[in-house]
Amino acid sequence: MKTMARLNKFKKGDKVAILSPSFAAPGRFPHVYELGLKRLRETFGLEPVAFPATAKLGASGEERATDLIAAFEDPSIKGIITSLGGNDQVTYIKNLPPEPFINNPKPFFGYSDNTHLANFLWLQGVPSFYGGALFTQFAMEGKIDDFTLKYLKVALFESGEHELEASPVFSDMGLDWNDPANLEKLEIFLPNDGWHWDGEQNAEGISWGGCLESIDELLRHSIEIPSLEDFENVILFTETSEEMPSAEQVFRVYRALGERGILARVRGVLVGRPKAWEFGNEHDEAWQVAHRAEQRETILKVIRAYNPNIPIIQNMDFGHTSPQVPLPYGGHICIDSGARKIFATF
Repeated sequence: MKTMARLNKFKKGDKVAILSPSFAAPGRFPHVYELGLKRLRETFGLEPVAFPATAKLGASGEERATDLIAAFEDPSIKGIITSLGGNDQVTYIKNLPPEPFINNPKPFFGYSDNTHLANFLWLQGVPSFYGGALFTQFAMEGKIDDFTLKYLKVALFESGEHELEASPVFSDMGLDWNDPANLEKLEIFLPNDGWHWDGEQNAEGISWGGCLESIDELLRHSIEIPSLEDFENVILFTETSEEMPSAEQVFRVYRALGERGILARVRGVLVGRPKAWEFGNEHDEAWQVAHRAEQRETILKVIRAYNPNIPIIQNMDFGHTSPQVPLPYGGHICIDSGARKIFATF
C-alpha cells in the first residue's frame, strides 16, 4: 500500500498560507475574501498569510507555482488553504518539482480544480484534504453551518479515525458574491435523504479521486495518476462541479476509468452529491431531483459493469455541496457495509 507522510495538525496562532492555485477569487470578490480571513482568525485562531498571486487576477501558472513552492518551503507556514477552484491547473501542476513537497509535507485544503494538485501531492506520498476552501466554507454567508464547522475543526486540529455522517440537510443554491449584502444572509437548506448505498462488502483503503471533470482531464491529457497496483488499495471518490455534466458525460468518464482497469481494482467508491443548480443555469426542484437520480443510476450501472461487488455509497457531503466534509485525500477510509458506517482517518 502507498505510504503517506504524517501531517502535523494546526495549533492556535499558527500561520496558514492563503493561495489561489487556480482562479484568484480574492481579486474579484475582496469582501468575501476579507470575511474568510476574519473567520480564520476569530473562529479558528489561525493567522492567514497571503502570497503574491493570491489576489492577482490572471496570474500565470509560473507565478502560482512559485507561491505553492514558497508556502511549502516556508517553515513558519503550517498549512495551505486555497481561496477557491478554477479550471487550468492541468496546464502547470505537472511541471512542479517534487522535492519541495516531499521534503515539507503540510496540510493542503482545496477541491474542484485543486484535484490536480491533490493528485500530484498523492503521488509524492503527501496527503491532503479535499474541501475546505476559503470562499465556500470559511466565508459561508451568514455563518458557517454547524456540520461544516464540526468537520473543519476535525480536519484542522484533530487526528485519528472519525466517523463520517450524513448531514440531515443540504443546500445547492448559493448567494451572489457580487452583492456584499448577501454575506449577512443565510443559505437555504433543504431536507437530505441521506446516503444511497449499494453493495454488501466491507472495504478499506486510502482515498484518491476528486472532481470528475478534473479526473477526466487527468485521463485525457495523460497526466500521471496512481498505478494500477496502487489502485488495488484505493477507495475511489468522485463528485461533479457547477458545470453539472450530463449523465452521458459522467458515463464516459466512468467508462474510461473502467477501461483503464481502475474500477476493477478499487476497493470501494464514494460519490459526492451532484450539484444541480448554478447562477445562469438555474433549474426547478423537479429537474434537480431527476438530474441527481440519473447521475446516481448511471454511476452505479457503469461501476457494476466492471466490478459487481464493491460497496458504492452516493449522495455524500463532500465536493461542490453544502454543508461539506473536507475529505482526507490519501487518508485511510473504512467502509462497514453491515453497519452502514464510514470512517476516515484525519
